[in-house]
Amino acid sequence: QGGYPQQYGGGGGGGYAQHPAAAYGGGGGGGYGGYAPPPQQPPVSPEIQNIFRNIDKDNTGRINNRELQQALINGRGDHFSDTACNLMINMFDRNKSGTVDIYDFERLYNYINQWLQVFKNFDRDASGHIEENELTQALTQMGFRFSPAFIQFLITKNDPINRKEISVDQFIVTCIQIQRFTDTFRVRDTEQKGVITITFEDFLGIALSMCS
Repeated sequence: QGGYPQQYGGGGGGGYAQHPAAAYGGGGGGGYGGYAPPPQQPPVSPEIQNIFRNIDKDNTGRINNRELQQALINGRGDHFSDTACNLMINMFDRNKSGTVDIYDFERLYNYINQWLQVFKNFDRDASGHIEENELTQALTQMGFRFSPAFIQFLITKNDPINRKEISVDQFIVTCIQIQRFTDTFRVRDTEQKGVITITFEDFLGIALSMCS
């Protein structure tokens, strides 16, 4: 699974179909005033400062779910879903405030762009969405071997109006959730048989923690 985004991962990888600054409403120069890094924090690039400033509409120095959502557009021309934005904010929100500062945002920005590049690699026709066969290829390359029926379930779960395709934000959420469940499963699959026995409370704990 090397090369795929990891939580708190860095290292860009480029935006999807356009320069990342354009995708995030960036443009123009200038730093983001008032953000002298604390000790041991690496300086934030001027590009990231500019993008952050454009997203931080209320000038609080922190970006919340709604501000992030307004900045992210998928291949259908829709804003990223609440689910996707909440998930990503929570992953990088170190103080559990429901927001990210400029340093959290830099890691989040790189993480999103890594996923955009993965999505682009499997969106063979550059349609802005991926279909069943493309999703199968993506998950297979990530190391997952799912049945056609399960792939169809993933598509249907994300596609209530039966377009038989998923957008980039749905793809990101699906991959993160699959990886989280896989990690939780592996902890309990001590004999590596691909089968586990769990109590009802353990099952509920897993399910509810994934929903939070």
